[in-house]
Amino acid sequence: MQALGCLFILFLLLFSSQPSFSFTLSQAEASFIASRQLLALPENGDLPHDYEYEIDVKVTFANSRLRRAYIALQAWKKAIYSDPYNVTGNWVGPNVCSYNGVFCSVAADDPQASVVAGVDLNNADIAGFLPLELGHMTDLSLFHVNSNRFCGIVPKSFSKMEILHELDLSNNRFVGPFPEVVLSIPKLKYLDIRYNDFEGPLPPELFDKDLDAIFLNDNRFEDTIPENLGNSPASVIVFANNNLSGCIPQSISKMKHTLNEIIFLNNHLSGCLPPDIGLLENVTVFIAASNSFSGILPKSLSSMKSLELLDVSDNHLTGFVPENICKLPSLGNFTFSYNYFKGESPACVTSKQMDVVFDDTSNCLPDRPKQKTSKTCMPVVNRPVDCGKSKCAGSSSPLPSRPTPPDPPHRESPIVRTRSPPPPPPVYSPPPPVSSPPPPPVHSPPPPPVYSPPPPPPVYSPPPPVHSPPPPVHSPPPPVYPPPPPVHSPPPPPVHSPPPPVHSPPPPVHSPPPPVHSPPPPVHSPPPPVHSPPPPVHSPPPPVHSPPPPVYSPPPPIYSPPPPPPSPSPPPPAHSPPPPSPDFILPPHIGFQYSSPPPPMFPGY
Repeated sequence: MQALGCLFILFLLLFSSQPSFSFTLSQAEASFIASRQLLALPENGDLPHDYEYEIDVKVTFANSRLRRAYIALQAWKKAIYSDPYNVTGNWVGPNVCSYNGVFCSVAADDPQASVVAGVDLNNADIAGFLPLELGHMTDLSLFHVNSNRFCGIVPKSFSKMEILHELDLSNNRFVGPFPEVVLSIPKLKYLDIRYNDFEGPLPPELFDKDLDAIFLNDNRFEDTIPENLGNSPASVIVFANNNLSGCIPQSISKMKHTLNEIIFLNNHLSGCLPPDIGLLENVTVFIAASNSFSGILPKSLSSMKSLELLDVSDNHLTGFVPENICKLPSLGNFTFSYNYFKGESPACVTSKQMDVVFDDTSNCLPDRPKQKTSKTCMPVVNRPVDCGKSKCAGSSSPLPSRPTPPDPPHRESPIVRTRSPPPPPPVYSPPPPVSSPPPPPVHSPPPPPVYSPPPPPPVYSPPPPVHSPPPPVHSPPPPVYPPPPPVHSPPPPPVHSPPPPVHSPPPPVHSPPPPVHSPPPPVHSPPPPVHSPPPPVHSPPPPVHSPPPPVYSPPPPIYSPPPPPPSPSPPPPAHSPPPPSPDFILPPHIGFQYSSPPPPMFPGY
């Protein structure tokens, strides 16, 4: 037996020493790549004036714009540290329109000129940095590099991309404060920076910008959510899995005509849920799970007639769960487990005659299974919070201690077996529907649905048919993802760790699904010359009688297509977008959804 045991251990050691199906990037390599970028930056961090004319190019081009694109792409190729699939192997010669991942179109202001209109290197597992010279590609309308191993910062020169509509940097290793250069891109509609290492506060200017989709989840953002949140015209905003604190801004009520999905999952938010959220008449997904909210459920929630998924689990909420919330006309899943509710309407208990799933696990409800002990309940239930006395409702009752999640391991770059995106883990990040403009001439491959739920018990499986609007914008027909079946698992303690690599397909939970093909969502504005196909938005299905999953991290998208307009229908219909114009070479289309990219396969990445 000892010999067999030794052989088994030896086999494991040998197996683990073989090259993996993905190429990892050590911390030392990431630091080296970032230092290369810093050394290459000029003193002010921006492109020098007339820099393009200082470059001696030996070949000729049809126009100066293609010449600038050639300079940018050759500089980028030199900034690449590892390209395991040799994606940039054909980036040679003056025909930049034939380069892998590069798409050309007719210039918006000159029908006689061909220009580089899009870059899509999603899921290529490339390691490197973004050089300053990329600012020469001023005709880009989409820039997708999700699920790679790019390091360093986003260069200031991106502000020169004046018609860029979609920017997807998700599931990489970018660092530093929020990349404020994106606030200088005038036409930007879709911003996806989830699954990186950005940190610090969120700039208020972000919510004054005309964006339709904002994915911020799974970074290290901290401080409070800016008070001008309500100024944003976005249809979907995901704050999940950061270190944000404070209250939900009361200005959120100003988003009542535009907002479809909002996710606050797994932060450190506190206070009472503001009554203003009842004015969000078009919201289909509202997730505030795994925070420190206290007080009672606002009566105004009964006015949210479009609400399909409501998750307030794993907080310190008390009081009674009323019938008028449990009987909302569009409701499909209401999870209020792991709180201190002492009563609920009979309408809030799941039955075979109902299509709605309710989860009341681990509360203080009499005659209900799997509840807290009276010893745990009494100190909180007997000292209710008066939400009317404090703007940010601090709790007058002792708040129960929350399990502290283990320190996340060093984030390694996601493992990629092939060019296809990895499956997403369960997360709470919803792929929100976004009304996007008509499909542009060029489409980048659509990404798969995101919203992978957290690893814990399957709750709210992502790919459910919910709020997925019919027609994806500027994209080939998106695949339809059936909602995952409910799972009944014991309530796991909240774990705030990102799911396996993804930008991954959706597992159960409402966290941003894994980005496999991250959808580029231009919305409420005409698409730029090139737009990646919008993915349909499907909100994650509601969890079935399962305790709130502790970890809800949305996976980063692999192929990001633009998001389609939201529609509150349970099952996500498959819609085929209008066929692309034959005049343009489009990237291959793979089904996509308006959701977050798949999470990395290395735990803690």
